[in-house]
Amino acid sequence: MGRIFSGFVKLTAYPAELVCFRTKIHYEDKKEQGRKIKGAAILICNHTAVWDFAQLMQIFFGRHIRCLTADLMFKKNKAMNFLMTHLDMIKISRESKNFSFIEESLDVLNEGGVIEIYPESRILKPGEQFPLEFKPSAAYIALLSRAPVIPVYTDGNYFGKGRANVIIGKKIDVNTLIDEDADVSENIKRINDHMRNRIVELKNELEKRKEEKQRKKI
Repeated sequence: MGRIFSGFVKLTAYPAELVCFRTKIHYEDKKEQGRKIKGAAILICNHTAVWDFAQLMQIFFGRHIRCLTADLMFKKNKAMNFLMTHLDMIKISRESKNFSFIEESLDVLNEGGVIEIYPESRILKPGEQFPLEFKPSAAYIALLSRAPVIPVYTDGNYFGKGRANVIIGKKIDVNTLIDEDADVSENIKRINDHMRNRIVELKNELEKRKEEKQRKKI
């Protein structure tokens, strides 16, 4: 049911996405990772607005993505609860010690599915430095599943005069980061730090490309 509903939302929202986001998609290496996702994967992205998920849903149109979402979003109103539930979002409880979302995420990945995580957990507040500290959940799920991680950076320029820009990074092979002789916490930190650094690198690369394009216009 979730796949059908998600497909319906993608199709009906596509015209609005063209007008409101006008997304320009960049690639760190398109041959390595484009818009097609084969097999199980963990999408990670910086968090700029509630529209981030809508944008990525359109970019990776061909896959049904299960997004990890704070339970607060489900509680906003009945309409939001209906949407979140029928889009198959995985609920994260911030107030309790319920970690069932990890098991649910692993089930999705073990079945060859795709999950989406925003490791910063929340949107930056004015004056805060990008990126926020990454929560360990994404790294822990990556460690347990050994699924490849696809880093994505978005400039969050929604509804603006310009275009929203997104850059898709090369896949991260988690196996190359794991030290089998180290304990779990050390491996989680190593994976977490690497993922955070990759998002920063993508941000810098995107800004570099935008500056080069601007200079060519002068």
